[in-house]
Parts: sequence; structure tokens; C-alpha cells
Amino acid sequence: MKPAPFTYHRAHDVRGAVESLHELGEDAKLIAGGQSLVAMMNFRLARPSALIDVNRIDALRYLRRDGEGLRIGALTTHHTVESSGSTAALAGFGVLSHAARWIGHYPIRTRGTIGGSIAHADSTAEWCLLAVLLDAQIVVRGQVGERSVAAADFFHGFLTTALEPEEMIVEILFPRPAPHAALSEFAQRKGDFAIVAAAVDLDVEDGVCSAGRIALGGVDAVPIRVPEAESLLQGAPATAETFRAAADAAAAAVEPGSDAHGDADYRRGLARTLIERACAQAIAV
Repeated sequence: MKPAPFTYHRAHDVRGAVESLHELGEDAKLIAGGQSLVAMMNFRLARPSALIDVNRIDALRYLRRDGEGLRIGALTTHHTVESSGSTAALAGFGVLSHAARWIGHYPIRTRGTIGGSIAHADSTAEWCLLAVLLDAQIVVRGQVGERSVAAADFFHGFLTTALEPEEMIVEILFPRPAPHAALSEFAQRKGDFAIVAAAVDLDVEDGVCSAGRIALGGVDAVPIRVPEAESLLQGAPATAETFRAAADAAAAAVEPGSDAHGDADYRRGLARTLIERACAQAIAV
């Protein structure tokens, strides 16, 4: 299939993109890598009246340390993060480069952007899940200026976010390193969207978890944290038994829906397995 008719516009800077969004109305959409939007347009699931191409805004392509934190420009590609794992910029953020390898296939990773993935807001998308896990701030800019939105408040529902029609994502800030973090997911075929994804971030000292964070995708309309499981990690030994107990608690706490890929019990089982696997990987880092 082919997309419905639309007008094409090109922005050369953030100001121009935001002005175009304002002038063209709420049916206009930004396009960067286009790895999600174009497919939706071809199936007529999305029918924007206008596309605003932001690929020429090179100022939004960067990985930059800010104290202990990491700032990523919205137009940074998945592959840039994937291939930067050994650089100083990603020291303490190895989970980001490892997670990027789960995304689609190589051509998709070279075109798709982190900002685009966050804006698309698929609940199993790696960047959305890690943003929630690591308390990221989503920096957006509109006609009235710039604001930051906590990832926990950014995702509102299925493919729905806190972005206003005239705003665009310009940066994602990960505020602190996560040296003992890992992401694991399950898809029917390599490169497919995950059915369920799990990510964990452990604070470990002398074999004990002083704290832990667990996030799941594919069990709700948005990526979610699981406090019932996280509480079992606090002060517990970093052992397989602890991780199994946390995984069991997480599986019991979620209420996933059912679809053609599996029913609720199947998704709970995947969540349990993936959390255990991610914990084992995180502790081995």
C-alpha cells in the first residue's frame, strides 16, 4: 500500500521545525528516520496532512556527558549508540549500547533515531523502557520555549505521549550511570517487535543489592516499573534466589492483556524469565 497524500516540508533547525508545526496544524508530523511512521502511513494507520523532515538538523546528533549524566540528541541514531559502547561518553552506560543491538536490523538502526523511538512510544521499544527504568528526562521544545518531562510522566498510553502538537523532542537526559543494568526481550523472530521486554538496574556492593529497579514493556499500554518486585531487591543478597523471587513478584503484580502473540499467562511467564535473565546479566557486568 501507499500513504495518503501529504505535503512535504524540510526544516534546517529546531526553530524552523517548531514554526512549521505551528503553521501546519496538529495533523502535521515530524519525520526523521521514518522507521515507524512510514510503515504506519503505508498501511494508512497514520494519515498526516504534512511531513516536516528534520534530518538536516545536525545539531541534534550527539552523545555528551554532563557531570555524571549523559545527554543524547534526539536525532542520534540507534547505531551511533550501539557503536559507541567503548567510548568515554558511554562509560557507565553500557546498557544503552547493548540494548541498541536488540533494535530491528542493521539498516533500521542506521536510520532510526532515539528521539523518534521515544516519540512513537511503543511500550516494548528499548529506549522507552530504558528511559522509564533510568529516570530519564525528555527535553522538548515548542513555541513557548523548552521544558523537561520525566519519562515516568511522558508516556500516557498506546502510542500517546505528553508532547503537545507544536512540540518536538530535542534531547534525552539520563541523569546517572547504570553500571549494573541490563535489558532482555523476546520476539518471535530476530528483529521483530518484542512481545515482552524487561530491564533491570541494580545497585550492588559486597554481594548485596542496596537497591534495584525493574521495568517491563509489553505488559501494559506503557513501559512500567514494578515496585512490588523492586522492594524484594533492597538489602537482599545478589543471588539467583533473590532474582527469582523478584521475578515471581513482578509476574504476579502485572495484568497484561491478550492478543495474537499470547495470552496474559504467557506474557507473565515471559516477564518472569526475562527479569531473571536480565538480573543475571546485570550482576555479571
